[in-house]
Amino acid sequence: MKAIIALEDGTCFEGRAFAGQGEVYGELVFNTSMMGYQEILTDPSYHGQIVTLTYPLIGNYGITLEDIESSRAQAAALVIGECSRIPSNWRCRKTLPQYLNENGVMGIDQIDTRAVTLHIRSKGAMKCVISTTDLDRESLVKKAKASLGLVGRDIATEVSTKEQYTWPGPYKAYQQFSPVAEGLLAYDNFLGKPSEKDLYKVAVLDCGIKLNQLRLLERMGCRLEVYPNGSTASDILAKKPDGFFISNGPGDPEGVPHVVKQISDIVQSGLPTFGICFGHQLLGLALGGRTYKLKFGHRGGNQPVKDLTTGKVEITSQNHGFCVDKDSLDPALVETTHINLNDQTSEGMRHLKLPVFSVQYHPEASPGPHDSTYLFQRFIKLMSERR
Repeated sequence: MKAIIALEDGTCFEGRAFAGQGEVYGELVFNTSMMGYQEILTDPSYHGQIVTLTYPLIGNYGITLEDIESSRAQAAALVIGECSRIPSNWRCRKTLPQYLNENGVMGIDQIDTRAVTLHIRSKGAMKCVISTTDLDRESLVKKAKASLGLVGRDIATEVSTKEQYTWPGPYKAYQQFSPVAEGLLAYDNFLGKPSEKDLYKVAVLDCGIKLNQLRLLERMGCRLEVYPNGSTASDILAKKPDGFFISNGPGDPEGVPHVVKQISDIVQSGLPTFGICFGHQLLGLALGGRTYKLKFGHRGGNQPVKDLTTGKVEITSQNHGFCVDKDSLDPALVETTHINLNDQTSEGMRHLKLPVFSVQYHPEASPGPHDSTYLFQRFIKLMSERR
């Protein structure tokens, strides 16, 4: 079925709908990962975005149970060069078109994704509409211009859990499907299997969490209580957790000032705190800094990040369109610990007086694959020192 992709600047691309039909809106972005399309599709951070994958052939290993990062596909639509007709993988349970159709997500191929990516890199990520019903380009451009963007919107609440739960809770079916890194196995062997009384009680603020963050924290001896992002600091602190974890999520961090206020109160209590991606941005705001929208964001599986405390460079997985302004933070209180080597933007920070740190990238995605395991171990160490 013919499909038209129309951008707010008037640019249009024509392709084929290999899954879904109708009309869908979102911000058009690109991801440079060569694999991992299922993790990308199910990452709640992509809620409200139309994802273009630069790798030319997608779907060749189908859909597996092991690679799910949330309970459903989260991206608004998927744009690729070519959809593989025959998946080949002994773990495969269904094809990519089947999965997209089951989740109501439109899939478009036969698109020159190189042209799409170059356009976004030149002009920036922008509002977009894809349609198989309205094929009038002028009409679609008007719709794209009139659609809602991401700036100032609270879309993290749309993907946050509605009810508090103890991990794995409603996600029990996905708990067992976790690739185990050698670094985590070594950590397990060093500590031995913790008893129930030795488990660290961690309060997790779900702003659109990826399941592997929960899997890794559990693997490292944490008992996890997951809270909606509208939870209050008093409710969380009343449970007397050993630590506080802030997840990734979609959209503009300045669109959730109510969440920032609660995070600020928890941080000031002295509770050991670790934030990832959106959690990093929320901590930046809670510590008095500012955030801003990047031109086309950082999305891919091989982004170089330098740890300023060690001089080491990590290969990181990233997915964010907003960034902490590191110059807006008080240097007497907050230290920048990591920077992106492509554009020198903030990739990590720590508080100099409180047990609080965060990173902009996704250590749970393990592209290194073990480069970033130390961050979870650092969180455990902070909690152990507080006991």
